[in-house]
Amino acid sequence: MLNGQQKAQQNLEAFQAWSATQQDDDFKQILHRGQLSRTEIAKALGFGKSTLVQNPEVRNALKLLENRLRDKGVLPPLTHMAKSEIDKPKQYDNTTNRKALDSKRLSLLEAENIELKAKIKELEGQLQRFGELSETLSEMGFMPR
Repeated sequence: MLNGQQKAQQNLEAFQAWSATQQDDDFKQILHRGQLSRTEIAKALGFGKSTLVQNPEVRNALKLLENRLRDKGVLPPLTHMAKSEIDKPKQYDNTTNRKALDSKRLSLLEAENIELKAKIKELEGQLQRFGELSETLSEMGFMPR
């Protein structure tokens, strides 16, 4: 059984071995928003994305790899704003989950609204048809009981 430090070292070695075996075209295939896709890297290495963020040695190795790829022109260069934001922590938005739930609920309600409008139109057509039938029967003297 490996302890945390041994596992971290094993993950770093796996990352270094993986990055050494990749060609520039391989890196281009996993490009996402101007950087290497963390999800694809984690899948290739067989560990969670959290390892790429929480293990400082793997995180630094990934940063060095991306900088080297930027220098070679494989990855696009960082914008001025991205360079200034690179080491700042991301601001947590506690409304993101609520917005997603509201958006999903709104979509469901709109779909239900469309279905109900169609049902109302169908029922109004039936009401009109049966109203005419009732009127005709009453004129003929046949009133249903």
